[in-house]
Amino acid sequence: MARKPKGRRIDGVFLLDKPGGLSSNGALQRVKRLYGAAKAGHTGALDPLATGMLPICLGEATKYSQFLLDSDKRYRTTAKLGVRTDSSDADGEVVETKPVPTDLTRERIEVLLEQHFSGQIEQVPSIYSALKLNGQPLYKLARKGIEVEVKPRQVNIHEIKLLDLRADELDLEVYCSKGTYIRSIVEDLGLLLGCGAHVSMLRRIETGPYREAMMMTLEQLQALAEPREGDDLECIQARLDQVLLPPWTAVVSLPALELSEEQAKALQCGQGCSAIFEQRGQVRLFIAGSETFIGVGEVSEDGLLKPKRLMSTAPAE
Repeated sequence: MARKPKGRRIDGVFLLDKPGGLSSNGALQRVKRLYGAAKAGHTGALDPLATGMLPICLGEATKYSQFLLDSDKRYRTTAKLGVRTDSSDADGEVVETKPVPTDLTRERIEVLLEQHFSGQIEQVPSIYSALKLNGQPLYKLARKGIEVEVKPRQVNIHEIKLLDLRADELDLEVYCSKGTYIRSIVEDLGLLLGCGAHVSMLRRIETGPYREAMMMTLEQLQALAEPREGDDLECIQARLDQVLLPPWTAVVSLPALELSEEQAKALQCGQGCSAIFEQRGQVRLFIAGSETFIGVGEVSEDGLLKPKRLMSTAPAE
């Protein structure tokens, strides 16, 4: 018999503004504990150094986390010039220092960004990344002194902007595809400038459809969980639940398709849907005339709808 998960059934997405110094898993566990959720998962780890957008999927929303993992991201970062580290960020050990060129200009940097870091590029991820080799994260192998070959990968830089340039620092904003390593961009830019560089600040401000202004901090969430005069557990839970986004927001990029209650029931029972639809590809499914989200389906080239990832119809216990 399957073991019943501890915690309550709550479905939704919480947009955490992750603080620096905390691992993504540590942040996930704190949010899960505050909600008392039975099931939770994050959608793309941030290094402890990094802050910002960390969508936390609760309950049935975890079924759609892959869409967020695969989505484009936007970052702001500060590069410290003249210092290289073994991890390409401020948490690493310094491996080289060089003077920063005194004739460094915005124009020169912008030319390098356009030539080397725009569009589809090939980059070699840091050995201190969370990528895995034979089931082991690369950063664990690196800390053991084990040398491995990291293969280059293709990523897409949709937009990269120089925000500010100071004596030994520069600020960038990068809008990119999944799998892009900002540390690798900063490391490579530093080498092109001849002085080296590393990431001293990294903040993710967008993930897929989610924007910076939508985030909440752990302190803000904790304040909602604090008992107030006359509160009972249901009051506290209701306050927390109000700041969750619906699970369908994770797949808002997909076109919406409305079904009748009969069609929805047939689909949920695994019978498929005999109607012919005009849309093609993956779709968000709703019951017509309501905001009831059923899940994600896929319409074949012949117009037939098949279920892909449906919300559970089992009652919450």
